[in-house]
Amino acid sequence: VLENGAARTIAMSDVLPGMEIVMVGLGIRVTQTERPEPADREAFGFMSSDVSSEKPKALLVDQVANQMSAVKEAGKRILWVAGPAVVHTGAAPDISALVRGGYVNALFAGNGVAAHDIESHIYGTSLGVYLNQGTAAEHGHEHHIRAINEVRRLGSFEAAIEAGLFADGLVYHLVKEKCDYLFGGSVRDDGPLPDVVSDMIEVQRRLRDIIWGASPRGDGELVGFCIVVGTMLHGIATGNCLPASVPLVCVDINQSTVTKLMDRGSFQSVGIITDVGLFIRELAERLVPDELRRAEYDAAARIAGANTQI
Repeated sequence: VLENGAARTIAMSDVLPGMEIVMVGLGIRVTQTERPEPADREAFGFMSSDVSSEKPKALLVDQVANQMSAVKEAGKRILWVAGPAVVHTGAAPDISALVRGGYVNALFAGNGVAAHDIESHIYGTSLGVYLNQGTAAEHGHEHHIRAINEVRRLGSFEAAIEAGLFADGLVYHLVKEKCDYLFGGSVRDDGPLPDVVSDMIEVQRRLRDIIWGASPRGDGELVGFCIVVGTMLHGIATGNCLPASVPLVCVDINQSTVTKLMDRGSFQSVGIITDVGLFIRELAERLVPDELRRAEYDAAARIAGANTQI
């Protein structure tokens, strides 16, 4: 659009009647971000490599951990984009440890992540499967619906926490640590939870605000790092909004999911094909070992939660 004699880009959804839009001309000149020099590639040297499952995972985790540490030390924000697999695989306590350790400044996810995380700390299950046993609970298919209904009855995440509905988990720590979070809904959602934004255009706007630091808890600066774990839908949505200058890591067990996100064309992107639960655990062991809790502790907490609801 033209404003005060100069052109600037805006999202198509933000175009309003009466705006002057650039339609013709010699074109738009784009100055690409320079590729890092060979000497600077060592810290994140796998960026330019192809997506492949045949790579040393421990080395990749080390390099991601080093990059995230550097971003945190520089005072820049880290954006996580997560799918329900982080809860189903038992990785939510590990992401919670990263939240407490300051390595999650913002999180973008869907209704399912919040619903199953809350379910796991009310009933001890995720999608009806006991996380400490791996076995299906009787009538477990009802658990996430009942969890959603309880939060809806109370009105919000914060109100549910204040009421003592759940006292641990990813959602709990996001609220307590005052992180930026955005849960964007979809047509398949149950509920949804009251904090989920179902207007897709509004989700896009809020996601851009988080990326550019314009959200209520933002710092006015562009995010310094983005990591996508176990989600194609929200991962591609983020990739479409993320500047090419921001390093992006996509972790998924499905190679096609990683490839689709990498096809956005940024050389600042890297795909890692592995189980997200194992990856997040190893990442947390490197970054926040003091924040990690023994698996037995989380299992006991979930059993206690389940016993109060049966």
